[in-house]
Amino acid sequence: MTTFHAVVWIDHQEAHVMLFDHDHVQAQRIKSRSHHKHQGKPHDTTGLFSEVATALAGVHEVLLTGPGLVRDQFRDWCKSNQPTVAKATVDSIASDHPTDPQIVAMARQYFKKFDQMGLDPALV
Repeated sequence: MTTFHAVVWIDHQEAHVMLFDHDHVQAQRIKSRSHHKHQGKPHDTTGLFSEVATALAGVHEVLLTGPGLVRDQFRDWCKSNQPTVAKATVDSIASDHPTDPQIVAMARQYFKKFDQMGLDPALV
């Protein structure tokens, strides 16, 4: 599915990547392969971040959401490792644990407010 927008809900254990247009949503859940939590040591998020960036290939605008700082860590990782995804990332918004439909509804409202999503640039 070719889409213009994506929203990613991400924490250290998993990411929900949702590509969407005005009428359709394609959702993918990516789980972290690192199951070990080490006291006082940072999480190994490289594998998770890499898979999420791959899922976002070709998307023009990405909204990041989720709890904690991991969404900002993903954005920083992209600046060094996936500059196209970093450039496409438009914002990072804190959120708790909404359902996938709630995440997409929030993203649609966000993008509609800023670029009138009804006029999908892919169709122009």
